Amino acid sequence: MMSLRLLRFTCFVIAIPVFFTRADGQIVPGTGVRQTMVGDDFEDPNWQWFPRGEKSSREQDDNERRPLGASNNGRWFESPKRGQPDVIERVPTPAGGIPGSQGALKLQTMNTGIPHRPSRKMEQDDFVMKCASRIGGIDVGRGPSATCRIWLPPFENWENRSGAHFGYRIDVKTTVTESKRGFIFSRKVKEQEAYWPGFFFEFHSETDPRFEQDEAVLLIRGNATGHEVQSVKLTPGWWTFGMSVSPDGMVHYYAKPGVEDLRPSDHLLSSFPYSYRAEIFATHFFNSVNMNDGRTWSTPFIIDDPAIYTLR
Repeated sequence: MMSLRLLRFTCFVIAIPVFFTRADGQIVPGTGVRQTMVGDDFEDPNWQWFPRGEKSSREQDDNERRPLGASNNGRWFESPKRGQPDVIERVPTPAGGIPGSQGALKLQTMNTGIPHRPSRKMEQDDFVMKCASRIGGIDVGRGPSATCRIWLPPFENWENRSGAHFGYRIDVKTTVTESKRGFIFSRKVKEQEAYWPGFFFEFHSETDPRFEQDEAVLLIRGNATGHEVQSVKLTPGWWTFGMSVSPDGMVHYYAKPGVEDLRPSDHLLSSFPYSYRAEIFATHFFNSVNMNDGRTWSTPFIIDDPAIYTLR
């Protein structure tokens, strides 16, 4: 095993047995060279997060409220688009984690959306790895991939509602052609477009009449139209997740229970989300999701060893 210590939300879900798809010839996340200028293992007992004031909410009200929150090791920052989780805390690694790991990171939130204005709808905060500013955007020709171990709590500790609770996604970019209308004529202009493929953890509560018992399923965003694809059932405990981008711009999704390195047999799905072909890999990030009513905490998740790799 290689060294380990170095919303929008669901509207349509397509349920298909994606976990039987073979992955021959693809880039298994974690393959190649680990980019040590980015990533984190949370082993430093002095790891700390500085909120720096009220969170940003540019997506809702065009207010970024700078300066943005950041970690003291310079590897993480608050999303200017949606703000930071209320709890970003180094904690002891839960049992069953990476061998030798003493620290991991807990993410949990309550006040999503615009500060002091509960929307009483599902909203999210973002926790983003600083990548492009440290090593630059990664051309997909280099075969970039991202991996992370994530601990899922027992179902009785999940926020009691059915819906998305957590996201793990990548930030990739492509070139699109847009029509710009002038005074007389329209013209075609090429622009860079960002999009965010990835995973969402969806909970089905036993208090919801649609479901007989508590359960969680993995949703993958997404297919050619950008909709989620329903994948495997999730169980409490540690899981390993990963995404890679091949030189043709296709995104490949992998997951498995436990903390072992991913293998070709852990492949779940490959797609061109939104019918885009990725050109640049920028970073990976996490979404903490809750019902923004001003009093309900999101489900607590713990992450460890988020990393970025390239084939060359």
